Amino acid sequence: MHLTSRTTRLGVAVAATAGLLALAACGSDDQPASSTDKVGVSLITKDSTNPFFVAMQKGAKEDAAKNNVELTVASGKADGDEQGQVQAIENAIAQGQKGILITPNGPGVNSAIKKARDAGLYVIALDTPPDPADTVDITFATDNFEAGKLIGQWTAKQLAGKPATIALLDLFNDKVVSVDYNRDQGFLTGLGVDVKDAKKNGDEDKSGKYSGGSYSIVCNEPTQGAEDGGRSAMENCLTKNSNINVVYTINEPAAVGAYNALKAAGKENGVVIVSVDGGCAGVKSVKDGVIGATSQQYPLKMASLGVEAIAKVARGGEKPKTSDGLDFFNTGVALVTDKSADGVASIDTTKGTSLCWG
Repeated sequence: MHLTSRTTRLGVAVAATAGLLALAACGSDDQPASSTDKVGVSLITKDSTNPFFVAMQKGAKEDAAKNNVELTVASGKADGDEQGQVQAIENAIAQGQKGILITPNGPGVNSAIKKARDAGLYVIALDTPPDPADTVDITFATDNFEAGKLIGQWTAKQLAGKPATIALLDLFNDKVVSVDYNRDQGFLTGLGVDVKDAKKNGDEDKSGKYSGGSYSIVCNEPTQGAEDGGRSAMENCLTKNSNINVVYTINEPAAVGAYNALKAAGKENGVVIVSVDGGCAGVKSVKDGVIGATSQQYPLKMASLGVEAIAKVARGGEKPKTSDGLDFFNTGVALVTDKSADGVASIDTTKGTSLCWG
């Protein structure tokens, strides 16, 4: 592991977790649960197939046993399925549970979350902060803007002043989700592109200057965070410009799909593909040269800390606090690459493999 300031800060954050997660009584009129009472908690992920959310479920189940929590696992049918999550929230309320952990599929779940909080449930968002942030009691998440910024800074170093012809393979084009714009806009910021409104994808100038030279943005295409979506999005971008040499992707399944489209077109050589997630398959893709660099998240940590937090709140402890300068609790991020760049903190794929999930 490269002993960088970034990874050192991550270590300090981990060491300080116990202090940051001192918890308080929830706003319900119910009496706090005793240490021997089971605490009912629902974990509601975006879907139940993406390795990221499978890892979350694993982390939550492991910590539930340690904290005497009765865990209910639910999800949308697919990333973006808001109604499926709304039904799971309503089920948690009906069952008299103490709290909910949720990776929100979009703003369509906000009113159901408010209903749950009004009923006395403590609600924690994982990975995807809702908009506005105070829709939930607190969010445990990667700093997704920082994750995007790291891969943007790394990309600028790899280009070494060459013109950047960019494909942006996002999550959605029919709804606004914070993880989507934070990663996209973070990437462009790291690259040195003026993003104008950091909460809006696609409003930046389509051509101009990045930190190392000139750039042009060919496309913003949705992928739904899936491999087939990444492939079709990349195919669409190539019809607009076959000379793309930089591909930003919302996650690693989309990155693999993009690579497959480039390879099928005979265009994979000389293209820098970057992503976010840090799952075991994604780290292997970095090692194999499919992805140049990825920003690694820690979903097991998000879920484990979330279960622990709700259990403590339900038993009369203090509420968790946000990280300094942020409106969420930062669970950390590290850039994974085997091509380190001066001035950009990173770990290699050996260390990334030891920390990966899924």
